[in-house]
Amino acid sequence: MASRRDGPLIVQSDRSVLLDVHHPRAEEARERLAQFAELIKSPDNLHTYKISPLSLWNAAAAGVFFADVVSFLDQFSMFPIPRQLTSEIEEKMGRFGKLLMRREGDDLVLSITPELWEDVSDLETIADFVVERDDLGHELIIDEAARGELKRALVRAGYPVEDIAGYVEGDAMQFSLVDELPGGVPFGLRPYQRAAAEAFYQDGDQRGGNGVVVLPCGAGKTITAMAAMNLYQTKTLILTNSTTAVRQWVRELKEKTNLPHTEIAEYSSEVKDIAPVTVSTYQMITYRSTKTGDFPHFDNFMTVNWGLVVYDEVHLLPAPVFRMTAELQARRRLGLTATLVREDGREDEVFSLIGPKRYDMPWRRLEGQGFIAQARCVEMRVPFGKDDALHYEHAGLRDRYRLAAENPFKLKALDALLVRHADDRVLIIGMYLKQLAQIRAMTGIEIITSKTSQSDREKLYSAFRDGRISQLIVSKVANFAVDLPDANIAIQVSGTFGSRQEEAQRLGRVLRPKSHEKETVFYTLVTDDTREMIFAANRQLFLTEQGYHYEVKQAKGEFPLMDWSSSEKARASVFKNLEKPEA
Repeated sequence: MASRRDGPLIVQSDRSVLLDVHHPRAEEARERLAQFAELIKSPDNLHTYKISPLSLWNAAAAGVFFADVVSFLDQFSMFPIPRQLTSEIEEKMGRFGKLLMRREGDDLVLSITPELWEDVSDLETIADFVVERDDLGHELIIDEAARGELKRALVRAGYPVEDIAGYVEGDAMQFSLVDELPGGVPFGLRPYQRAAAEAFYQDGDQRGGNGVVVLPCGAGKTITAMAAMNLYQTKTLILTNSTTAVRQWVRELKEKTNLPHTEIAEYSSEVKDIAPVTVSTYQMITYRSTKTGDFPHFDNFMTVNWGLVVYDEVHLLPAPVFRMTAELQARRRLGLTATLVREDGREDEVFSLIGPKRYDMPWRRLEGQGFIAQARCVEMRVPFGKDDALHYEHAGLRDRYRLAAENPFKLKALDALLVRHADDRVLIIGMYLKQLAQIRAMTGIEIITSKTSQSDREKLYSAFRDGRISQLIVSKVANFAVDLPDANIAIQVSGTFGSRQEEAQRLGRVLRPKSHEKETVFYTLVTDDTREMIFAANRQLFLTEQGYHYEVKQAKGEFPLMDWSSSEKARASVFKNLEKPEA
């Protein structure tokens, strides 16, 4: 039997790693593990990580070496690392850099090391992309239009491509970041923002200019992108996920750069201007009137010789954008996100078509340095009434999550939390419009949903930012790129099946540094003993992955004087006329 050592990890031959969360070195181990492994389970005592090929390739692209990984695992493991695993990690990480996409004259060439030549060159999945093959030189000449598709096919086959084929040199654009904000407030890059931009830039080397920066919400991903733009000094197209986000980008660019306002444009459903820096949405670039029609707005965008394309919230990148790779692959590509997790499991597409992870800063490290707010994460388990529980038991599987999400006793718990946090800046976040309408009727708090006009949304966001209102109800339209810096309490009444993407964004609503010293708390209301608890495990997974302590409390224990008996009137209002969640 192998001798036991004092370490927080158990490293297993199936590439899984168990972390003892109560060990004194657990936090240090968690931060190091996140560089090359993915958290997949997070019960109370042992968290389970998985070392995947993609996580190893992202680590290699970020400058982590095989020796670093093995040395760390050896130092922190309770038992010696399985020899088979050491060899497997070496083989997987060693594949990064073995396939090199480069430019030779007018040709796009894929160079393959001799030991992988036969395995790669004979793959059926890439045959249609190959124009010519050179068996002696171990090179394939690739169809220019297939640059992105080829990389995606090879990653799925287990062979990552390092793309140094270069980019179209976009038109130059001279500008700089300001030293002072309106009101005389000094402005400068934070150290991690500068480091992230430089990791993407790579000293102007051909290996730079593509990839993803992972930073928590509230850490200034927009500013990081501006720093990268400043390094390249080229015309830039910025794509994000909503008109609200577009306008926030425009405000930030006007405030933090010396670009003339005429050189910053919004291209949306309401305004269609194009300038040296243009901000638009994924919906606009992928719009077409029929399934087989052209992309009219995309053609408009491509009248400008962009040197850089910024993909905000890159984990939401829609499939049609992947099919536009012929022209977009020739441009420098910067992805921004708080989490690389895609709920559809297609993280390989971001890796292939935007680039590998170039920079990742742990949330808790930024919290410790005061760059984002310290937050408590509390799951509040709310009971069903007897009648409601019976109705739930007799419902079909498809309806059960919805019934649990709209448990009327959540309104009781919410009301109690609002009393507790009467002096705080509170966001109430939910998914179902009927439920949010009930909360609006119960509390009188202003509400923003997909049905709220863009102008009314802007007015309410502004009123919250200015302190004219201190409470706001928001649907999933506020998940992304909404700047409400002084919000310190978020109460999530329902969500998208425990989506880790959504959890990152919703937690991010309260992580921005505050102008006050009030406690920051992220509550999630979950109906006890229902399917909602299964999806709540995904939420816990993301939050613990970021190093947050996740508290679970019983609403009955928190609010013991409440009447938790069944309410027929409340039950009927929820279970009648079930509606779909907001699109």
